[in-house]
Order: sequence, then structure tokens, then C-alpha cells
Amino acid sequence: MNVHFIAIGGAAMHNLAIALHNKGYQVTGSDDVIFDPSKSRLAAKGLLPEAFGWFPEKISENLDAIVLGMHAKADNPELLKAQELGLKIYSYPEFLYEQSKNKTRVVIGGSHGKTTITSMILHVMHYHDRDVDFMVGAQLEGFDVMVKLTEENDFIVLEGDEYLSSPIDRRPKFHLYKPNIALLSGIAWDHINVFPTYENYVEQFKIFVDSIVLGGNINYNEEDAEVKRVVEASENPIRKIAYQTPEYTVENGETFLETTEGPMPIEVFGKHNLNNLAGAKWICQHMGIDEDDFYEAISTFKGASKRLEKIAESPTSVAYKDFAHSPSKVAATTKAVKEQYANRTLVACLELHTYSSLNAEFLKEYNGALDAADVAVVFYSPHAVEIKKLEAVSEQQIANAFKRDDLIIYTNPDDFKNYLFSQDFDNKSLLLMSSGNYGGLDFDAVKKLIN
Repeated sequence: MNVHFIAIGGAAMHNLAIALHNKGYQVTGSDDVIFDPSKSRLAAKGLLPEAFGWFPEKISENLDAIVLGMHAKADNPELLKAQELGLKIYSYPEFLYEQSKNKTRVVIGGSHGKTTITSMILHVMHYHDRDVDFMVGAQLEGFDVMVKLTEENDFIVLEGDEYLSSPIDRRPKFHLYKPNIALLSGIAWDHINVFPTYENYVEQFKIFVDSIVLGGNINYNEEDAEVKRVVEASENPIRKIAYQTPEYTVENGETFLETTEGPMPIEVFGKHNLNNLAGAKWICQHMGIDEDDFYEAISTFKGASKRLEKIAESPTSVAYKDFAHSPSKVAATTKAVKEQYANRTLVACLELHTYSSLNAEFLKEYNGALDAADVAVVFYSPHAVEIKKLEAVSEQQIANAFKRDDLIIYTNPDDFKNYLFSQDFDNKSLLLMSSGNYGGLDFDAVKKLIN
């Protein structure tokens, strides 16, 4: 099968391209810019385009399928040529569904936790040598790819993202997978550039629940009031299975999960991660892993990349970085680190970097998000606001949103770095939360602060 990727350099797209190449397909692609790690990973497989840019001459009737990435625009020259020739054009999720129509599709949805839950499931399967197809949004320890597709595997585990499918398909990705087994971890308003109202955002999860195939099931976090309401109101004739956070204790910076065999030490921590673990356990049981085998495997799970990732530790201090940026994730991550190291001062730094977080109207959603921190720092770049063509956000608006009189705010990367590197981190925990890099922060240098 000959498949061409328009915008092959994206995090998801290049992983799918590599998965198809590994499956024996003929794969080509184009993009106007490709950064590492995508660039070097494509090059290693011989899939890196010879030149950057869009080349309509690459599009011919010899192609069996076009996969269109979100980075491409609706007027992309290669896309227009494909449409002119009447070629089959798939969005990323459409093509994944096409590849998994005859498999049992397991889809993990939710505003937060889906990458971690998917990672936990795959870790358990890998630990017990159960081979499954998958698509996950983070690099996992023990896995060299983020997408795997085969002809023979019975199960495929898909991280169900609610963002749009492609420039010409405005449906959320997770509407297209038609799960046999599903999970819904939480609903907290996000992606306001696409879903301008909370009601509009919640509606996407209702559609997801209704898309589960006849005779399928959904496992849902009943501690999230919106999830509980959406799932229990659905008239889809599916099995509905609630889960909740299991009992656990924290002693001297170590978390113990209560099991039928007694307390079990685990690598991950925080109420939100224990809740994720409960959801993952249910899914693994549906996939044939019993409870004891699940616990044995999950005790060795260290977390998904960029999700509460420990970057440095000494006897008296520790530093974590986390991808958290939405209000619910920031609150959960901050509480988790404070609970784990209750006797240390928590310095929590948040970069407002995404479209939603830099929106003046959305900012009020951050009320209380940093309350668990002893020292709360917010960094944002006015330049990033300009690039995103948003209305300017003032320091006062930030202060009003978080409702902390002692909130420290920086708008200059050098000022933020100077603050950070002037601190004594003895008997402290440092938490750096961002989907960006604080205007070029050197994380290797940050590690040296912890000694």
C-alpha cells in the first residue's frame, strides 16, 4: 500500500508514518519544517523528505491513501492536488480506525490523565509480554515507537484526544474510533479556540460516549461530577462501570497502594495518578490481566514522559517537571507534589503558554490552581500573546485570576531564570509546569540547583 503524509513531521504524524513503514507499507511525506526528535527519527527510517516544502508533483494516482495532518492548511498545494485527482484523504484518526476496524478498540478519553492511563495499560501489557497495537501521546520507557500497527494483534489501545482531526475534518479525533472498550477520566474545559463555551466542550464527550459500539462498555471516574453526569445520562445500551481513587498512604516521600495483600510501594504518586491507576486496572482486566498480575506490573511503572517527571533529587530536595498547563492539571499536580513531600517548602512555577491559558476570559479558570504551593510563580511571555494574536494580558489580570496575594509574576525569561537560580533549594521541592520551556530555560542547569 502506498501512503503519502501531508505534514509528516508532527509528533503524531511521524509516529504513524514509522508504524506503517514498519508494517511494510510504501511511505512518503512532505512538510515545510521538521524539528527533532521527528526529524532524526524519520531520517533513521529513510522517511525524511529530501527537501522541505509542498510539492504537488508528489501526488499521483499511484497513491492508495493520503493522511492529512493538522499542521497543513486547507489550501495546501498537495491537498488541492489530491482532491483534484479524487484520491482517498484520511485524517490521522480516520486512518487509525481504518487500520483497526477488525480489532477490539480500547479508547482512553478525558481532559486529563489519558496519556498516563494509556501508558499504564501499555506498561502492564509489555511487562506480561502481551503484544497489542497502540497509539499513545508520549514516549514510553521500553517502547521505541508511539504508534504500533500489525495485522495479527487482537487489541489496539488508543489515546482518545478531543482536539480536531484535520484542517478539513473539524470533528474531534476521539469521535472517529468507535470503541469497544472505553474510559473517561475527567472533563475540564480546554481548547477554547475550538470549543468556545464549556457546554460546547462537554458536548464532545457526550458524543464520544454515544459512539461506543453496541455491547461495548465504558469505565468512568465517578469522582468527576461532569463525567458521572455525562456517562449516566447516556442512553447508549452499553455497560457502565464506575471507578474511584483507591486507598493509599504516603510515608517519608513514598506512596503505598492498599491492596488485598497489604500496602504496596509504587513509583507514581498523587491522588490523580492513583485515580488513573484505578481506571487502568479496569481496562487491563477487560484485556485479560487479573488483579494480582496488574499490581505486580504497575509497581514498576515510573510514569509517562513529561508527566510528573523527576529531573533531580538529593537527600533534602527534589525537582520535577510536568506538562501540566490546564487549570485542573495544574491543581492536581501541585497537590500531588505537596502531599508527597509534605514537610518541604513547595516552589511551584507555571508557564502560561497555550492559547487557552493566555486568554483573558479563560484565565479565571485558574482560581485556586496553585493554592497547594508554598511559593507560587507564574511566567508568561507577552511576545507569545502577540504571536497568537490574542489581546494583551496584564500582570494584574494574572494576579486577579489566581487569587493569591503573594503570587510572583515574571514576563521576562531572564528575570525568571535569575529568580530561579538565586534560590536555595535545601529542604524544598521544585515543580516546573509548562508545555513550553520558559523562554529557553536550560533544564540541565536546573538539575544542578538540587544538591
